Amino acid sequence: MTGQSTDRTSGYRERNSTADRALDILLMFEDSRLVVGGQEVADHLGVARSTAYRYLQSLASSGFIEEQRPAGYRLGPRVFELARLARKGLGLSEVARPVMRELCDRVGEAVLLTRRTGATVVCLEREETDHPVRLSYERGHVLPVNAGASALVLLAWAPEKEVDEIIETSGLPRFTGATITDAAELRARLAEIRERGTAVSRGELDPDVLGVAAPIRGADGEVVAAVSVAALSHRVPDERLPEVQQAVNEAAAAISGRLAVVSS
Repeated sequence: MTGQSTDRTSGYRERNSTADRALDILLMFEDSRLVVGGQEVADHLGVARSTAYRYLQSLASSGFIEEQRPAGYRLGPRVFELARLARKGLGLSEVARPVMRELCDRVGEAVLLTRRTGATVVCLEREETDHPVRLSYERGHVLPVNAGASALVLLAWAPEKEVDEIIETSGLPRFTGATITDAAELRARLAEIRERGTAVSRGELDPDVLGVAAPIRGADGEVVAAVSVAALSHRVPDERLPEVQQAVNEAAAAISGRLAVVSS
């Protein structure tokens, strides 16, 4: 036992003692250990109890921990503030990608993250399967706003005035025989999407591609992006469509929930 203690002590002495030991103390906290005592810290660091208390008092004076009598010390407000700033620094892609990966694994198809910019839609991220599908949209690709599930979802929750301006200034170009090019038909389709909560498209942008998309909402409830599944149509027959729609809806809700946490 003596040898182990000596080795631990010498190991710590080889490091930047003040900073590294402070970090080691903070890393002692976990779900099963919300409060640590002075003797616990001394044993963990392999130092005298008086030395451990000096480290604890230094962390307490900076707000990283606070004393909880008589048990010991718990994490302090400074840690929570740093956690808030870390969450705030996360962008949409960082928040969405883990959920996109889960969705991709769940349905076995490619998953896209898109955002509308005026009359165009930009593909921000793409998660691929083990059977890559040749799609005309990759990360950074600019897509039309009137064709494809993700584009229609983004347009469905756009302000009515913006929708009118897009139709008037950009027109509704045709990409396949299934593309909606009539303004009245498009508005009816957008209303249907808002009612159902998801958009489904078959061959509207690419002839053989099916898309299923759902809106992602920010902390204020506004639609900020869309998550969608893109697959060859024959891989998602009508009987499988409800399963994919549910998966996409759940992914959109999960990303929205994460954005709310990041913004809090």
